[in-house]
Amino acid sequence: MSVAPQSVGRRERNKQAKLDRITAAAAELFAEHGVDEVTTQQIADKADIGAGTLFLYAKSKGELLLLVQNSGYADALVAGRTAAEAIPDVFDAVMAIVRPVVECNRKQIDNGRTYLREIVFGDPEEPHHRDALALTVQTEQMIAEVLTRDPRVEPRNAARLAHVVSAIMFLSMAATINISRSVDEILSEISEQVYVLLRRGGTHPPAD
Repeated sequence: MSVAPQSVGRRERNKQAKLDRITAAAAELFAEHGVDEVTTQQIADKADIGAGTLFLYAKSKGELLLLVQNSGYADALVAGRTAAEAIPDVFDAVMAIVRPVVECNRKQIDNGRTYLREIVFGDPEEPHHRDALALTVQTEQMIAEVLTRDPRVEPRNAARLAHVVSAIMFLSMAATINISRSVDEILSEISEQVYVLLRRGGTHPPAD
């Protein structure tokens, strides 16, 4: 017997509503207390669902953090792309992509650093982890697109340079030594390294 389309639609809407409640509950609790101080039971209670239901949407607290942070990361990439499109200079356009990602990651420093660890060490078979990895790929693709504005940079080299820029950004955000540093200080550190990289890679960032 076939399932009525309206029944399928209702079921999907209910699933999305639960996911939205879980995301909102986790985001609020993580922001207020930090991911390490929050339990999955607290998130389930705040979302008004059972713990078993919660684990149908995210199998661990790490996956819940990925779910929450991925949304902010995606918004940061949209902002970065928009800003970069309006900036003709290659170096400045690359940094326009980097800035909102760093700002997003540093809204709650411990959560941001835990998010980066989850991306590196989490289970790539889990859906929210796959989404996070896809966002890192999008970041590199956006940077590579900007780098190819310079006719001296071949697409293959642009992808390689973009991979290194991404690595610089993530290491700067994750480094323990940078815990107390401001967003602008971290961006300055990234900028200095990217400047040297792009100069050697064939692009010519503006002089200080």
